[in-house]
Amino acid sequence: MGYGLTHQLMLEIEGAYIDAELEKGGADQSDFPDAIEESGVGDIEAQLRWRWTEENPGRPEVFSYFETVFPTQDEGALIGTTDWEFVLGAGVIKGLSFGTVTARTAVEYDAAEEKVEAGEFAVEYLRRLSPSWRVFGAMELITEAQWHITSNVLLKLNNAFGVTSKAPDWAPEVGGMSSL
Repeated sequence: MGYGLTHQLMLEIEGAYIDAELEKGGADQSDFPDAIEESGVGDIEAQLRWRWTEENPGRPEVFSYFETVFPTQDEGALIGTTDWEFVLGAGVIKGLSFGTVTARTAVEYDAAEEKVEAGEFAVEYLRRLSPSWRVFGAMELITEAQWHITSNVLLKLNNAFGVTSKAPDWAPEVGGMSSL
């Protein structure tokens, strides 16, 4: 859920429900159970985004954001977050004749690991196909279809494919957006 507090300041809150399974490898001789399954509340995040400059024909929009992930699970859980996480990032957005391109990068602090490290980097593409349909792609291997059911209601169908050791293999998402 997102809300524009002012023309330059936006608040977004996001939550996830997750169903996860961890299977023990065939060569693993430990006392670890053959499989562990968990489901329930995953990450709950909040983000503040500030627009420094608006896009115009000669320059892109420039923005920065601060995000926090709230602890939702105990240590050792498969799902959710066990301690605070903070992200500080910046990006640019530019509408071009073939679609809109966004580039962003961030630094992260993970309280559980007590370290600051390079965070997410993404190059994203959004193209309006018709008044009702848009497509989205990202270097993070995310694909998305967006359908405007009405002028105030948007349905998002999203697939994320993991390419790093921290990412799930496949994370489908269904989301909705509405404007008042």
